[in-house]
Amino acid sequence: MLLPLCFVALQAMANESYDLTFEGDGSFSMPHAGHSVHAAIVDIHADEVVAKQSETISGTEDPAFSFHFSDVLEEGKLYDLHYWIDSNFGGGKEGVCDPVDIDHQWRIPLGEPSGDMTEVARHAPVEQAPVCDTFE
Repeated sequence: MLLPLCFVALQAMANESYDLTFEGDGSFSMPHAGHSVHAAIVDIHADEVVAKQSETISGTEDPAFSFHFSDVLEEGKLYDLHYWIDSNFGGGKEGVCDPVDIDHQWRIPLGEPSGDMTEVARHAPVEQAPVCDTFE
């Protein structure tokens, strides 16, 4: 009788899930106030998006944007956070993820979670990475 109970307990521990809070600090406000920002959590090994959200960037608040993903990160898996801002600098289409020089894009490695996580990003155009494929 103890063996099945131990297996259930181990299985429950292996499936532990955690939250991710992702914020963009006030440095996003000036260049991107009113633009939409789109975020996705990617399971690296499965190469799949496990959650997506979007919202509008504030021009007056800090953080300029904030996402909360509940119970989306699982122990034993590796994740990246991809996000892009629909800025349309120099062209592009609203609602479409255009190349990096038009819509700002970033990739943040989150690694393997061991608890709830908070990631705070600053506006850093020189650190961009193309992530449009994630949002197709």
